[in-house]
Amino acid sequence: MKNDLDALMQTHDVNALLVSGAGQHNPMMVYMTGGGHLTMADLIKKRGEPAILFYAPMERDEAAQTGLVTRNYVEYPQFRSAIRGDLDLAAEMLQNMLKDAGITQGRLALYGQVDAHRFSGIILRLQKLMPDIRIADGIDDNILLQAMSTKDKDEVARIQKMGQITKEVVAATAALLSNSAVKDEILLNETGQPLTVREVKRQIDLWLMERGAENPEGTIFAIGRDAGVPHSTGTATDVLRLGQTIVFDIFPCEAGGGYFHDFTRTWCLGYAPDEVLKLYADVRSVYDTITSELAVGNPFFNFQKRTCELFEELGHATVMSNPTTEEGYVHSLGHGVGLKVHELPMCSYHPGGKPTNILMPEQVIAIEPGLYYPERGMGIRLENTFYISPEGQFINLAPYPLDLVLPVKG
Repeated sequence: MKNDLDALMQTHDVNALLVSGAGQHNPMMVYMTGGGHLTMADLIKKRGEPAILFYAPMERDEAAQTGLVTRNYVEYPQFRSAIRGDLDLAAEMLQNMLKDAGITQGRLALYGQVDAHRFSGIILRLQKLMPDIRIADGIDDNILLQAMSTKDKDEVARIQKMGQITKEVVAATAALLSNSAVKDEILLNETGQPLTVREVKRQIDLWLMERGAENPEGTIFAIGRDAGVPHSTGTATDVLRLGQTIVFDIFPCEAGGGYFHDFTRTWCLGYAPDEVLKLYADVRSVYDTITSELAVGNPFFNFQKRTCELFEELGHATVMSNPTTEEGYVHSLGHGVGLKVHELPMCSYHPGGKPTNILMPEQVIAIEPGLYYPERGMGIRLENTFYISPEGQFINLAPYPLDLVLPVKG
């Protein structure tokens, strides 16, 4: 959490953090400011002191709404030339900003999403201007990601709200498919033409937007062979057929690049062939076992290893016995969820993993076992996002049926 930042900075011998870039779709800046329409900004936090937000004059009201200590870029005479591309003056301006934040020496950790070419040029020049400043490039784990890995009540509530929106959109998608007409085992749209993946995904985006959510990383809605490739987003022109697996992985976030929710269901429309029923039963069995065995204080990797063992007992290849396999269980069990859809803790393949990958109270994690057989035209994945309560309970933030077969009335 944010109140851990000073301790983390002390642990990693970092004197200050510099977060740069926009105030939206920039997880580190959103974390430090709460988000807002800042097209360009810099935030400097000295260890043991409040952060200072440096902002452009046109966005002074947005900056004020953060509640942070703020400084207007126009206070610095280099500003106009710096935004026109003068890297020497941009470095001089950053030097003065750091001095105003009380930073003239020590280790500086850099974060944010910026133009790497321009920013690296500024930092190289800054180091010549301030030789006592050292860039903290040897930190094993990202300080901000470590802080972000545990959530306060407000953060959990925001993720849970995104979960509720996700459920509503998933239910609307299910209704769209269930109520579609069918001809020759192909679903039809309102005009009587075959219903395509493109049409379904466009409707999903509209439903999310209507509920105040965004879909910046897209949606996985993959049928048939594509369902057998874990991160295939689906071929836009594919038509929806009865009896084929559809992997529906939806991970929207709050408008402006805020908190995410991660959720996956696998559906077969109308009916499921026997081989799909068997594959689904294997994934469901492993999902139920793992979610019943999750416990705090354990490396997340332990449950990845356990997942591999369970799938191998059922006769499937896994990344534990064959790291290069493209069939069977081919990915990790899960990951943290927050301002990034994939964040700490992670399911490292390294036994024990890093301390940051230990399951702890107040984390939010996604659990997503799956099996994939693209050459057999099928894949199955089940995923829910869980909050680990202070008491160590794993709470599903968006309960929704795990049913495989989606009835189709047409």
